Amino acid sequence: MDTTPAAVAGAAAFTWLGMVLAISFLEAPLKFRAPGVTVPLGLGIGRLVFRALNIAEAVLALVVVVAVAVAAGSPTAPVAALTGVVAALLAVQLGVVRPVLNRRSDRILAGEDAPRSAAHHLYIALELLKAAALVALGATALAAA
Repeated sequence: MDTTPAAVAGAAAFTWLGMVLAISFLEAPLKFRAPGVTVPLGLGIGRLVFRALNIAEAVLALVVVVAVAVAAGSPTAPVAALTGVVAALLAVQLGVVRPVLNRRSDRILAGEDAPRSAAHHLYIALELLKAAALVALGATALAAA
C-alpha cells in the first residue's frame, strides 16, 4: 500500500477512534450524572451530539474508504478487511440500531414512559467492536505506510 493513502487511512481511523471514545464512552454516560440533567434533557442533548458524531463518522469512513481504494499497489488484505468491518459496523448502527433508539427517545421526549430497550445494549456492543476494529485498522494501515 502506498505511504500517503496508508497514512491518511491510519490518521482518519485514529481520529475516528478518538471521537468514538470521547463521545460514546465518556460524554454520553457522564451527561446523565450532571446536576439538573433530566432524562428528557439528556436525551435531547444526546441526540444532537450523536447526530454530529455520526455525520463526522460517515465523513471519516468515506476518507478511509477512498484512501484505501486509491492506494496504488492495492491495500493489504488486513487493511481492506478492517475497512469493510468498520464501515459495516457503522452502517448497522446508523441504518438499523439508531432508528430504533430514535423512536424510543421520541416516545420519552413526548412524555411517554417507554420500557428499556435492548437496542441500547446492541449499540454499545457495536461501539466496542467498532473501537477495537478502528485500533486494528489504524495500526495496520500505519504499519503498511
